[in-house]
Amino acid sequence: MSASRTSLSLLRTLLPYKTQTRAVTYMPRPGDGSPRPVTLIPGDGIGPLVTNAVEQVMEAMHAPVYFEKYQVHGDMKQIPQEVIDSIRKNKVCLKGGLRTPKGGGVSSLNLHLRRELDLYASLVDCCNLPGLPTRHENVDIVVIRENTEGEYSGLEHEVVPGVVESLKVITKFCSERIAKYAFEYAYLNNRKKVTAVHKANIMKLADGLFLESCREVAARYPTIKYDEIIVDNCCMQLVSKPEQFDVMITPNLYGNLVANTAAGIAGGTGVMPGGNVGAEHAVFEQGASAGNVGKKKMVEQKTANPLALLLSSAMMLRHLQFPAFANRLEEAVKNVILEGKYRTKDLGGDSTTQQVVDAVIAKIE
Repeated sequence: MSASRTSLSLLRTLLPYKTQTRAVTYMPRPGDGSPRPVTLIPGDGIGPLVTNAVEQVMEAMHAPVYFEKYQVHGDMKQIPQEVIDSIRKNKVCLKGGLRTPKGGGVSSLNLHLRRELDLYASLVDCCNLPGLPTRHENVDIVVIRENTEGEYSGLEHEVVPGVVESLKVITKFCSERIAKYAFEYAYLNNRKKVTAVHKANIMKLADGLFLESCREVAARYPTIKYDEIIVDNCCMQLVSKPEQFDVMITPNLYGNLVANTAAGIAGGTGVMPGGNVGAEHAVFEQGASAGNVGKKKMVEQKTANPLALLLSSAMMLRHLQFPAFANRLEEAVKNVILEGKYRTKDLGGDSTTQQVVDAVIAKIE
């Protein structure tokens, strides 16, 4: 009897500490479970491989989304209007990489898409993943990049033969809205610090205006620490002490460089998710642009890493207000990484894309 009472007392003590495995505060609105259409652009190179991986996983977990697929390739002169119309209608797009021709005056379709839909904020989530060893620990960086102006404005012309002028455009409006987005992201996600990356010591007017806008917005968020760093020092600090950074806000060109560097430090571009968002639309893709098209051999051998786009798809599911599906997908991907049995070459393994996809599907609860 005494032992029984002791056991009962112990049980009562332990019950309050039982780990909560589900959210008890999420109450969907009527109709939230209706399947949502998503525009799908497989893209070039490894794009069809990794977007097909997402399709398989979404079907396996019975996610409430369905895809409207369109073929778009980087060598096209422009994105077909039917694709733009589909994204405008659906509000959400998932895309593989689009190959951008080097030189020759051919404009980037990625830039065209961002401008057409005013996807002014790019977000790349760079953090250490359990089971994936890296040189640095405790890396948890979110790079938020202005997506529509700066050196990527596409304003170039030949002044005289042999002399080309490329304009960098920075505006108060665009600088302020990306700063608002970065601080709002930090506030909503309980992040502690926002760092502005710049080169205002040289580009005093352009980057000076960017910093001025960031400072004005920072003053409205007294609970979030704000600091600034020159871009060249930023690169050095990233490779030596990346754990010091939290949320980073950058103009367009710097953000491209910083995001790819941070992704490489945290585990590689093959596992870093990201997306581009505006007031009305969102496009989700592999977070870091390096390697998002891949090499011909990788396509032929079907060994592309699908994990970055799968994690981007989890971001997409949260954006669509399907948090339980997002959590299941993210946990499955993280468990596959932690187990370490199925990894593509970039992560030190020899698995095919399909083997990794099958492993993720097997982990989905």
